[in-house]
Amino acid sequence: MKKHIVLLLFLILLGTWSFAGEIVIEGIFQGKNLYVMNPFASSGVGFCVFEVTINGKTSTDEINSSAFEIDLSVYQFNLGDKVIVDIKHKDNCIPKVLNPEVLKPKSTYNVSTIKVSKEGNLTWSTTGEAGKLTFIGEQYRWNKWVRIGEIEGKGTPASNSYSLKVTPHSGNNKFRVKQIDYTKKPRYSPEAKFKSMNPPITVTSKKYETEITFSGETMYEIYDYYGNLVLKGIGSKVAITELKKGNYFINFDNTMDQFRKK
Repeated sequence: MKKHIVLLLFLILLGTWSFAGEIVIEGIFQGKNLYVMNPFASSGVGFCVFEVTINGKTSTDEINSSAFEIDLSVYQFNLGDKVIVDIKHKDNCIPKVLNPEVLKPKSTYNVSTIKVSKEGNLTWSTTGEAGKLTFIGEQYRWNKWVRIGEIEGKGTPASNSYSLKVTPHSGNNKFRVKQIDYTKKPRYSPEAKFKSMNPPITVTSKKYETEITFSGETMYEIYDYYGNLVLKGIGSKVAITELKKGNYFINFDNTMDQFRKK
């Protein structure tokens, strides 16, 4: 019983689920139609699918064939509108939707502007979004792109504006945002450059026994000798009492350094 419940929940999370007599696909309209392979009924008389509904409305598409198209354009959807396709079929046969991915959110945004304010806010505006996807903010520091936050995209093709609080390091900074859709390939914005006039952050404690203090608030990371991340955060100090004795690497501000926990 538990296995059946877990399987059903897993399929619902995918946005597609099926059970005897019905397949339901949920997603958003992106201007493309669905194609269905429709086997014969197990009785050998007629085809498997006997009804298709779109958002509760019965489709007028011809479904009495071995393959058919579900034409979504006739419903006058706007890009990004929610779509629920319900395919009802006979027992002991299962039709196959060939391209369910066309209803999954796809990263299509175009960045109109992207910049960093003196107050430490990364702001950007977009057009052409076709479905809600998360924007992930990144900052280039310590010779790599570091994730600094995320915000849910609005998913509409009109102009949308976003803002994300950031922590610039001293000197020259670079920021960007990205989205990752069902293809698993990240899609990046142009980079926003910003020069901070704040003085470089330094370590003001040298004992490395209970805590490390900095000359100001900074983003930091601490790695053990084997490269495992053990501590990270933002602040003017970091407690290290729980760290084992030994050598560590520390990144802060725009500096990469190392220390020995005593």
